[in-house]
Amino acid sequence: MSTTERYAIQPTEQEWKVDESFQTVFEWEYEDARTALRTLYEKGKRNQWDADVRIDWSQDLDPENPQGLPDETISIFGSPIWDKLTREERATLRHHAQAWQISQFLHGEQGALICTAKIVQQVPSMDAKYYAATQVVDEARHVECFSRLLHDKFELAYPITPTLKRLLDNILADTRWDMTYLGMQVLIEGLALAAFAGVRDMAQNPLAAAVNAYVMQDEARHVAFGRLALRDYYPQLTQAERDEREEFVVEACYLMRDRFLSEEMWERVGLPTDECIAYIDGSPGMREFRGRLFSRIVPTIKAIGLWGPKVRRAYEDMGILGFAEIDSDALMRDDERVAAEFDARRSH
Repeated sequence: MSTTERYAIQPTEQEWKVDESFQTVFEWEYEDARTALRTLYEKGKRNQWDADVRIDWSQDLDPENPQGLPDETISIFGSPIWDKLTREERATLRHHAQAWQISQFLHGEQGALICTAKIVQQVPSMDAKYYAATQVVDEARHVECFSRLLHDKFELAYPITPTLKRLLDNILADTRWDMTYLGMQVLIEGLALAAFAGVRDMAQNPLAAAVNAYVMQDEARHVAFGRLALRDYYPQLTQAERDEREEFVVEACYLMRDRFLSEEMWERVGLPTDECIAYIDGSPGMREFRGRLFSRIVPTIKAIGLWGPKVRRAYEDMGILGFAEIDSDALMRDDERVAAEFDARRSH
C-alpha cells in the first residue's frame, strides 16, 4: 500500500523540488581538527544503532490513544469545544492530533537529512565534514523510525505544514553554509528536541516513548554540532552580517511558534477551525507549551553569539528569554542517560 494513501488530506504534490545553487567545498587540509568537534565525531561513530535491533516493533498502539498521552497535550483540551465531544469523537481527535504531530516530525527529519547532506558538501573544514557525515546516517534512521511508527502503526498521516515547508525552503535556498547550520542544526533541530521530549516523558506507550528517546539521543549531538561550529565562525563576521542572521533567527522563531495551529487537522475531524484556533491563541496552556519548545534553542543562540538587542527583545516578547541560562551540555547528558535507561528496561 502506498504511503500517500494513508494521508488524511492528500498532499497537493507527490514530491517537492527545491532549486538550489551553492558551492561544494573540497578541503585539502586533512589534519584540521578542533578537539570538541573531533570528540563529537567519535561519539557519533560509537553511538550508531539499528532501528530493527534496538526497537521492539511488535508492540501495538491503542487506537483510542496511540501514544498513551494525557489529554492535556491536545491544544483544545479544556475548551467548550472539547467539553462537548463524545468519547468516540475524543478518540478520533487523539488519533488525528498525534498522527499530525508525528507527521511533522517525519517531514522535519527528511528536511534534516537533506540539509545535513548539503552541509557535508558546503562546510569548509574537514572535521565538520566528518561529523556531518555521521549525522546523515542518523537522519536517515530517524526518517525510517518515524515513517514506520506513522505508516505501520498509526496508518494515518498528514502533509507537511506550510510554515515548516516555508522554513525549509528558506534554509535550502540560501547559498551560505552557516545558514544551513543555523536554520537546521540550531533552530529546527532545537525545536524538535523539545517536542520529542514531551512525547518521550509523557507517553505511556513504550514503543512511542522509545522511538522519541532514541532519536533524541542523536539529536542532542546534532544541536551541539551546530553550536560548536557556529560559535567559532560568528565572531569573524561583521556586525552587519550578524544583524542579518539575527533577523533570520527572529523571523524563524516566530514562524515556528505559529506552526502548531494545525488548521488542516481541525477541519479534517469536523471541528470549527476558527474557534479552535481562537482558543489555542488565547490558551495559557498553549502559551506555556510554545514557550517550552524553545528551551533548547535559546541557550544555543546565546552561545553562538547572536545575542543582540533584536533577538533579546523578540525572546522577551515570546516569554522565553529565561531559557538563556540553561546548560545545554547537561541536557545532552540527560538525553543520553534516558536512552540508556530504555535500553536497560528492554534487556530485562
